[in-house]
Amino acid sequence: MSRIGKLPIEIPSGVTITVDSDVITVKGTKGELTVPHLSDVTVAVEDGVAKVTRNDDERIAKAQHGLQRALLNNAVVGVTAGFEKKLEVNGVGYRVATSNNELDMSLGFSHPVKYKAPAGVNITNEKMTITVTGIDKQQVGQVAAEIRSLKKPEPYKGKGIKYADEVVLRKAGKAGK
Repeated sequence: MSRIGKLPIEIPSGVTITVDSDVITVKGTKGELTVPHLSDVTVAVEDGVAKVTRNDDERIAKAQHGLQRALLNNAVVGVTAGFEKKLEVNGVGYRVATSNNELDMSLGFSHPVKYKAPAGVNITNEKMTITVTGIDKQQVGQVAAEIRSLKKPEPYKGKGIKYADEVVLRKAGKAGK
């Protein structure tokens, strides 16, 4: 039995889950998300709890059991609380500004770097910290990864864009005589 898949999902008040044959719709206070309904698992919603069970013990059913539960749980958390990723910009002369959900950054290149956030994701900044928020966990993580890839942190001085909880391993540099 999947350790993740067998856990029930508590449905908070104000959240409705609609199960169809091909998609599962989760509606909450922050918005609406759809999750694909995987073929080898069954989702049952009763008494404020959603349970995911697999149809048989085939290899693909075992793989989809935990995945379906995780996707559904992330949708429930997203429509109630939302998700957030924080990025830090480190470097002399690096600047960040936001306007209309668009980042305008000076990252040491000969040109300014602009990044437009997709629909459903909000980008804000305070000094040198960029905050990416939204209801879809995958989309928030993808946007944060794309922003980070604009100027990855380098190991000698630590300049670049890194996640707030990321630790950049520093190298010693040149050894003097």
